[in-house]
Parts: sequence; structure tokens; C-alpha cells
Amino acid sequence: MDMKKNSKIPKCGKLPDLKHKRIVVGSKQLRKALTNGRAHFVYLAENADPAITEPIARMCLELRVPFTWVHSMKDLGRACAIDVGAAAAAAT
Repeated sequence: MDMKKNSKIPKCGKLPDLKHKRIVVGSKQLRKALTNGRAHFVYLAENADPAITEPIARMCLELRVPFTWVHSMKDLGRACAIDVGAAAAAAT
């Protein structure tokens, strides 16, 4: 199942600056936020391990939380104002 087709930020970039927003970074914390209904929008990195991102994408579909794919973990980490890449993040 290819969940990437219709939910991708354009390559030209439109990834919002998340550093001044309430966010959750990391798959474990993100799964908790989804379960608790705190995640409002999810960002997943295309180059992250599918074993991490695909279960989160399925959770988003099941819980009807909008999500999108970003180009890289590095871009997502930078948008979250962290010094390392991020596989997943959510605005809460």
C-alpha cells in the first residue's frame, strides 16, 4: 500500500517552521500523542525506515489525522529546530 501518493509536500518546499509551535518529535512520543488525540497534523520523512513511518501513517489513517511526507529526515529535524534528523513529528 503506497500511502505517499496524495499527501506529499512539494519538492520546492512548503514545510512549515515548526520550532515555535507545540510539537512532538520521535515515533514513540508521536504514537502516544496520536493515541491520546493530541496530534493534529503529522509529518513523516520519506527517507526514514519504513518500519518506523508506515505504522504511524496507518495510525493516522485509522484515526483520521492528516499527515504528509517530507523529503528528508534532515529537513524535518531542521524544521523542528533539533540538531539531528527526525523520522516523524506532529503539531499538537
